[in-house]
Amino acid sequence: MPKWKLFIEYQGTRYRGWQEQTNARTVQGEIRAAVEGVFDEKVEIIGAGRTDAGVHALRQVAHLRARKFPRTADLRNQINDRLPQDISIKEIREADSRFHARHDAVERFYLYQISTRRRAFSKPFVWWIKDRLNVQDMIDAADLLPGRHDFGAFSDRDEEGDSTIVEVTRAEIRCRDDLILIRIGASHFLWKMVRRVVGTLVEVGRGNVEPRGIADFLKMPASSVAQWTAPPSGLFLEYVRYQGDRAPAPIAPAFFFRS
Repeated sequence: MPKWKLFIEYQGTRYRGWQEQTNARTVQGEIRAAVEGVFDEKVEIIGAGRTDAGVHALRQVAHLRARKFPRTADLRNQINDRLPQDISIKEIREADSRFHARHDAVERFYLYQISTRRRAFSKPFVWWIKDRLNVQDMIDAADLLPGRHDFGAFSDRDEEGDSTIVEVTRAEIRCRDDLILIRIGASHFLWKMVRRVVGTLVEVGRGNVEPRGIADFLKMPASSVAQWTAPPSGLFLEYVRYQGDRAPAPIAPAFFFRS
């Protein structure tokens, strides 16, 4: 059966996340409807990551499998013409029949954007924090995240028995004008994990948690940081890496922001 690799960007504000749900509008559901309108058949669409409600993506990856090869000269535009404006297929490549978007991914990267000033035009893409944050303390705390840890305290478990052990490969924080950018890379992510890590880092920046305190949360079996869950508006699935892919580009804002 023919298979394709899709590179997708979307604004998640209007959607209940990536994963299809009954009686809810989702990104996967919109893409499926558009693709099946072009292929005129039922297809398989699997994404590399299941972003939550309100979360965006700069480079989600999905595979598309169908029974037949569509007779169209420009498949990407044919699909995009059927999609809402806040979802776009950036690129389509033919893929090996064994390729699986989720299982073959070796690393995923999320970007979180904090704004230190009120914004009129980019509110859906940042978390505006009025308090002055000690960024160096946040960096010191983030330095404790890489490695293989139990992130159960930073997750809502959606399925009983799922392992909460995650291999974090990167945690970095950079300031760009009036934005604080946080990037976390890992083998995979738990439900709400990034938003709770960010929320905890913000509490460190506010001075409510010592930088080394984040290591204590990694040893706690129950969720104790739920109160600090960052809003979804500032979160982006930034990059999905497969075997042989380059490392992500240097950390930068999701798109152009005027200071």
